[in-house]
Amino acid sequence: MKRILITGAAGFLGSHLCDKFINEGFHVIGIDNLITGDLKNIEHLFPLEHFEFYHHDVSKFVHVSGELDYILHFASPASPIDYLKIPIQTLKVGSLGTHNLLGLAKAKNARILIASTSEVYGDPLVHPQSEGYYGNVNTIGPRGVYDEAKRFQESITMAYHRFHGLETRIVRIFNTYGPRMRLNDGRVIPAFIGQALRGEDLTVFGDGSQTRSFCYVSDQVEGIYKLLFSDYVYPVNIGNPNEISIKDFAEEIIKLTGTNQKIVYKPLPQDDPLQRQPNIDLAKKILNWKPKVDRNEGMKLTFNYFKGLTEEELYKSEHKDFSKHIKR
Repeated sequence: MKRILITGAAGFLGSHLCDKFINEGFHVIGIDNLITGDLKNIEHLFPLEHFEFYHHDVSKFVHVSGELDYILHFASPASPIDYLKIPIQTLKVGSLGTHNLLGLAKAKNARILIASTSEVYGDPLVHPQSEGYYGNVNTIGPRGVYDEAKRFQESITMAYHRFHGLETRIVRIFNTYGPRMRLNDGRVIPAFIGQALRGEDLTVFGDGSQTRSFCYVSDQVEGIYKLLFSDYVYPVNIGNPNEISIKDFAEEIIKLTGTNQKIVYKPLPQDDPLQRQPNIDLAKKILNWKPKVDRNEGMKLTFNYFKGLTEEELYKSEHKDFSKHIKR
C-alpha cells in the first residue's frame, strides 16, 4: 500500500484530498497545526485503519517514520482575512515549511507536489493567465506575504528538482469552492452565502467589475491527482476558465438563495486582483483534464452545505482566534 503525507489535511482542500487518496487505496498521513484548519473536516476518517493524523506545524522539523511515497504540501492560510492577520506564519509555512518538506521528500525518496496559487500572477496585466506569465506582484504590499510565500515555494521546489533530482510537481490553484469552506474566511462565495442566509446585504468591494473564475472542489482534486502522477515538473494551472464579474455573481447568489438582499459597495482592498481567469490549455494537453461541474450545479451543492450549518455557526462573526499563534 502506497503511503502519502498530506499537509494542511484539516483544511478545505486538504480534507478533500485526504478523502480522495483514502478512496484510491492509499495509506494517508495527515498533518495540520489547526491554525486555520478544523478537525471536523476529517473526523469521519479517524476510525479508518489507513488514516493517521498529527497535530504539528510543518514550519518546524517534520519527521515521518517508515517509508513514504508521496507528499502533498497544502499547509498554508489561503484567504486574505487569515493571512493578513498572520502574515509571518504565512511566510514561514511557504518558506521554512516547504524547505522542511522538500528535505523530507529527499530523505524518503518521495515525490512531492506543492500547492501554489493563481496569486503568483498578482494583479495580472495578461488575461487569461497562462503558466508562462511571470506576474505583477507588489512584493511589499499587504497581500505580498501570501503571493511571495508561494512564489518562493515554487523557486525552492524547482531548485530541489534541478540540484537534487527530486521528483516535484507544482499546481497553481485558482479560486476553488465547495463544502467545508469556512463561512467567514473572507472569500467571496462563503461571504455572500453567509450574508444571504443571515438576511444581510451582500458586500461587494470596488464597483463589482472585477472578475473571478470558480472551480468546484471535485474538479480541483481530480486535476491535482492527475498532476501528481504525471511526468510534468513545471507549474500547471488548475481552475475553471468560466469567468464572471463579482457584481453578476452577487446577483446569482441572491437568485440561488431566494433572498431579497441589496448589494452594497465598499472600497476595493489594496492590490486586489481585477481579473482572474486561468488559461488551462496546458492541463488539457498534459493531463487530459478539464472541469466537469458547472457553476450552477456546484453552487447548489455548496449552498446546501452552508444551509446545514447550525444557527450558532451561521451567526458566529469570527471563526478563528489567532492570538495564541502570534508571538509579539
